[in-house]
Amino acid sequence: MNTQIIILAAGHGKRMQSELPKALTPLHGKPFISHLLETIKKSDIDPNPIIVVGQKREQIIDVLGQAYRYAVQEEQLGTGHAVMMTEHLKGDSKQTLVLYADHPLVSTDTIRNIINTHEKENAVLTMATAQVTDFHEWRSTFISCGRFVRDEEGNISRIVEEKDATEDEKAITEVNPAYMCFDTNWLWDHLHSLKNENNQKEYYLTDLVSLAFAEKQKIASVAIDPREALGVNTKEQLELIERI
Repeated sequence: MNTQIIILAAGHGKRMQSELPKALTPLHGKPFISHLLETIKKSDIDPNPIIVVGQKREQIIDVLGQAYRYAVQEEQLGTGHAVMMTEHLKGDSKQTLVLYADHPLVSTDTIRNIINTHEKENAVLTMATAQVTDFHEWRSTFISCGRFVRDEEGNISRIVEEKDATEDEKAITEVNPAYMCFDTNWLWDHLHSLKNENNQKEYYLTDLVSLAFAEKQKIASVAIDPREALGVNTKEQLELIERI
């Protein structure tokens, strides 16, 4: 298998004011994660993705069944930590694509484009990027997203999370949709070197960007429609994407 897909689905859904795990929040009559799994199936990339689940995992497994492989993140210690929890399931895939259950609008074309770009560019890391004009109206959802920081030559050097960003960095309008493809060997060689030295005390998967840049590794990017990058953390954001 060339590509392993990992879906991060351990979110509690507290800000949704719901007893459901966030991955099961309904959108147009189907849970977020069902929309994403249908898109993955259409992409024909990975027929058996790994799903990282959390404290309400029984509800997710009851809905999805045993057709998928599950990894458990007991404590929510960040996206990097969530991927670490899949180590016992990793196989011999050439690359690993990380997606998010609360980002249900990503398209089949985007998934394929990320993979194809990653292979064509021979990159260790390939990311989707989204450029917004501002953070007003429906684009206000992106205020909480990480920002891409580029060097003088236009190369992506790091991603700064909004909660750790300076005011100047918060003004950057190129935001991180969080769709990331890694060379699998490079990912696992570096994943456990992540540190939680940030305001959230979490292990950020996005910190691997600065590690790759420091090593002068190839980092590729794919620009996508910002609507495909919309995630959901609140009821207000859910109402917003229901209208799109």
